Amino acid sequence: MDELIKNAPSAPQSEDTYRSIRGYVIEAQRQVYTAVNAAMVTAYWNIGKAIYESCGENDRAAYGKQVLKYISERLTAEFGKGFNIRNLRYMRQFYLTFSNVNALRSELSWTHYRCLMKVNDAKARAFYLEECVKAGWSSRQLERQINTLFYQRILASRDKESVAAEIQTTEPKPEYEQIIKDPYVLEFLNLPANEHFYESSLEQA
Repeated sequence: MDELIKNAPSAPQSEDTYRSIRGYVIEAQRQVYTAVNAAMVTAYWNIGKAIYESCGENDRAAYGKQVLKYISERLTAEFGKGFNIRNLRYMRQFYLTFSNVNALRSELSWTHYRCLMKVNDAKARAFYLEECVKAGWSSRQLERQINTLFYQRILASRDKESVAAEIQTTEPKPEYEQIIKDPYVLEFLNLPANEHFYESSLEQA
């Protein structure tokens, strides 16, 4: 017994080992999330292109509505609720807004792109996209910058550094163990949502 106690790892040593292993898990989650997200964004772009080519300029006309309804019902039955008509229209808009698939950025998630699609001004949208990639903004940070007219304030301000520094006061980037619960990713993979996680989020909100 004395020998076992003598050879037992110390608390600091155990903590260091735990932190190393935790880092491996988080890095693996990050790689999985990045790979899934890149595949999802590309798939949604291709879906948007196919819908546009099938429905033409107006997907709200009688023919376009019928096509969307048919596609939505078939995809939802096979792959889950992420393919309702509203989401299919987002995918079509995604293709029209970002027409060059090779210019899509792997650093940005589908949630990022949905935020960017709300920006009508092409120059402002390009600015937000580049700043988002450069600064590593979360989708929440990106949405905040768009809602507070960050682009317009940067253009109008004489003290651009102070305006740009505002992003440092926003919430820290979430860890990948939380990002991996992104509902869009779960929908894309047709995985059940963690109901307890969402209830907790709603309570906090």
